[in-house]
Amino acid sequence: MFETTTATPNASAAQQVGVTPPTPSDSVVEASHRRARQRIAAWFDRFAGERAAWRARNRYYYDEIECLAQATIPPGSRVLELGCGIGDLLAAVRPSFGVGVDLSEQMLKEARSRHARPASAIPAAGRAGQTGQVTRVGDGILVFVRGDAQELPLNTKFDYVICSDLLGHVNDIQALLDRLHAVCTPETKVLITYWNFAWQAVLSAAERFGLKMPQGQQNWLGMTDVDNILLLTDFATLQRGTSLLLPKPVPVLAPLFNRWIMRLPFLSLMGLATHWVVKPAAGRRQAEALRCTVIVPCRNEAGNIADCIDRLPDLGTHTEVIFVDGASTDGTRERILEQIAKHTGSRDIKLLDQVPDPHRPPPPECAPFAATTVASTISALWSAEGGRLPDGLPAAPATNGRGHNGKAGASEAAGRPGHAGMQTTQDAPVKMLRLGKGDAVRKGFAAASGDVLFILDADLTVPPEELPKFLEPIATGKADFVNGTRLVYPLEDEAMGFHRLLGNKFFSVVFTWLLGQPIKDTLCGTKVMRKRDYEVLAANRSYFGDFDPFGDFDILFGAARLGLRIVEVPVRYRRRTSGYSKVQVLEHGPLLLRMSLIGFRRLKLARWLGRSSQVRVPASPR
Repeated sequence: MFETTTATPNASAAQQVGVTPPTPSDSVVEASHRRARQRIAAWFDRFAGERAAWRARNRYYYDEIECLAQATIPPGSRVLELGCGIGDLLAAVRPSFGVGVDLSEQMLKEARSRHARPASAIPAAGRAGQTGQVTRVGDGILVFVRGDAQELPLNTKFDYVICSDLLGHVNDIQALLDRLHAVCTPETKVLITYWNFAWQAVLSAAERFGLKMPQGQQNWLGMTDVDNILLLTDFATLQRGTSLLLPKPVPVLAPLFNRWIMRLPFLSLMGLATHWVVKPAAGRRQAEALRCTVIVPCRNEAGNIADCIDRLPDLGTHTEVIFVDGASTDGTRERILEQIAKHTGSRDIKLLDQVPDPHRPPPPECAPFAATTVASTISALWSAEGGRLPDGLPAAPATNGRGHNGKAGASEAAGRPGHAGMQTTQDAPVKMLRLGKGDAVRKGFAAASGDVLFILDADLTVPPEELPKFLEPIATGKADFVNGTRLVYPLEDEAMGFHRLLGNKFFSVVFTWLLGQPIKDTLCGTKVMRKRDYEVLAANRSYFGDFDPFGDFDILFGAARLGLRIVEVPVRYRRRTSGYSKVQVLEHGPLLLRMSLIGFRRLKLARWLGRSSQVRVPASPR
């Protein structure tokens, strides 16, 4: 899976580097990571021979990065550079012992060639036995290692770590920075540089016209995104800034723009080069032991139910999974009951009917939620839907239909997609219930027994394997509310249409202003909070009203009004492999705008007019 090649077979050098093999994994996430690693390695292998020429062509930018590194790192330090490329930046800081790690073997060959000295010029104590394998820079030694920066195949400590223009190519930035602690002492400083995302259009044009080296697909990182990930991974920021408003050495203009004009308030954030100097945060908190409940709203997601359970990791001290089925007609309910039976005694899985069927009682496995079938609930739903049950509720079967074992009778089977007598789901994609996903989430949260509540969409476009990342900020006190963001990493093909991407970015700007906290992705279905906070939010829901069929705005507005610390966790958004999206852009887009207007009136306008009401705290149960 992973080949690690040190720059020297010499035993003492290898001991200093401490190369260790990674642990292989066959998970969906790891398989994606392997593919991404192979793609990145191949890309940079392709351009390795041209890299030095590209650096020379854009010397002004790289000189700025080298000056920043030299101002941060004193000569004679132990330095690790991740994504070292051809090694010029690592050599420029003149370390006593420097290690460069890169995925591209061709880049490393260039690095060894550029920074090697003849073996006769290297004292015997520093020779590796092969010319150019261990190289000297002044009185220091450089070792170049082939490896994945995200897996860090090293077990030694460094004074400084450099991550220059690396984060855009990393498959999981949070995992990279988490593992970086293994090579840091409490006083280690990490220098991170990256290009400013505000320059994306300019840089894309420069690549198109052959003015800079092509970089391939990169992550979408603004400065607030990096700040957020540094918080999640326990790094404290010592210095942060931008430079190079004019990244070309134009006489008179370059000094004017880069030294003076970019000091203006707005322009100070517009420099091409962004940088952070950080160190491990003092006093990392131990995670609190918490019970977890994962709510999985689902409607016609039969093909994803087994994967959801198989791929869902154990969370906290106990994991409760509650499927809330929205009157599915494709066998989703049967698949859930199969998983309940299969995992009896090993996993805590429950089923809750969002829309109770008056023609059948719930099976015994659903006993904790039997109250949802009472006649008063059905009558209320009947009235709310204008004298009929909500869309998608199965009609009364001609026979007994379904027994307590959860198996469908012949009459009911004839009315399901894929059977005679009804259009298939492929011919007529199923829409979202009028009650909405938000109603399913509220019912699931009300039935949950865990200390921490998770929402996981049954389409699995956000991988279940990512959920431990959402628990950690809650359990360590970094956040009160964790929102997933799908807009940091590139999207899989067809995972999100262009119009939806634009809509998400628009609502990101709106919500950042409304909530007073950076929110990059309002409509990511994966959200996590403590149950005690949700109970306060639910007790005050009338302040905004029952306005949100999706549940995303309702929870975000409530969390902001309670003053909860909101942190976003970047996730890779996967292409749906089964079922259909229930969101209709033309139908739901205007609704999202109306909900944003409600947020403006309640979160901004009411405060400006002094009409904000006091938050009501529900009485604690005795």
